[in-house]
Amino acid sequence: MAEQNNTHIALIGAPLEEGSGRRGAAMGPTALRIAGVDTTLAELGHTVTDEGDLHPLPARDLPNHAKANNLQVVAAFTRALDTAVYDAARSGKFPLVLGGDHALSMGSVSGMARHAADEGRPLFVLWLDAHADFNSPATSPSGNMHGMPVAFFCGEAEFAPILEPGRPFVDPKNVFQVGIRSVDAREREEIAEHGVNVYDMRAVDEIGMAHIMHDIIARIKAANGLLHVSLDVDFLDPEIAPGVGTTVPGGATFREAHLIMEMLCDSGLVSSLDVVELNPFLDDRGKSARILVELTASLFGRRILDRPTRSA
Repeated sequence: MAEQNNTHIALIGAPLEEGSGRRGAAMGPTALRIAGVDTTLAELGHTVTDEGDLHPLPARDLPNHAKANNLQVVAAFTRALDTAVYDAARSGKFPLVLGGDHALSMGSVSGMARHAADEGRPLFVLWLDAHADFNSPATSPSGNMHGMPVAFFCGEAEFAPILEPGRPFVDPKNVFQVGIRSVDAREREEIAEHGVNVYDMRAVDEIGMAHIMHDIIARIKAANGLLHVSLDVDFLDPEIAPGVGTTVPGGATFREAHLIMEMLCDSGLVSSLDVVELNPFLDDRGKSARILVELTASLFGRRILDRPTRSA
């Protein structure tokens, strides 16, 4: 858990860009390493093992799909990440996936869902993103699979045998989406129908990030759940973090994002993390990569002042 003095963190690189329909995100893991993600976490007292980057061969057993672009490549990463994340969590490590586009969460969250099932605990997902990513090939306007991971790990996008049948799914009611500000029309209907918890930027403005996070943390603690956090660069306002191919104005501030990570650290609930959609080609001299490393450091215990524990 992130609040402990020493967490064994397994860095897993996922240089996937084929889910996004745009080149560049494959350089994300390298940019995060150059920005010092490993040394920053080690300086906080954690044990860091860099497992290197995954380079799976395309899943040639799957046919091409007209509305799921680059299915064979995305499926291969999904399978590889499902295994790598599951194995890391089962061995007592904290899987930290360095992306790569958001399609990688099809594999990382599925691996954590298997681990949570082994533990007999529900898995919750905190989705920090401008987009809901609850499309499937049947609903996606573009066919780009980085818009499908939430539907996939919730069992609502079983359009191809990407993973083994009978795998554990995440209950959509256990998904909390914060910072949402770009949702397709059909996607909005799917989210409402399945009970996904959405805190869009209007909710953030009206009730505040602290209130939202207290509510989310309380619900996960009450259920004795494990928590997977998936952080998309476009959760942040593009003025702060420009290194992403899907910029949407009006995102979270630097301070709001830090608050989330600090509160998650205090909660001790987080068991795995994705950092996704970093496109160094679009960044401003490594600005976005450095911010992502700073946010990761806050999740793992970097703080300005020690604060007394809030009474229940």
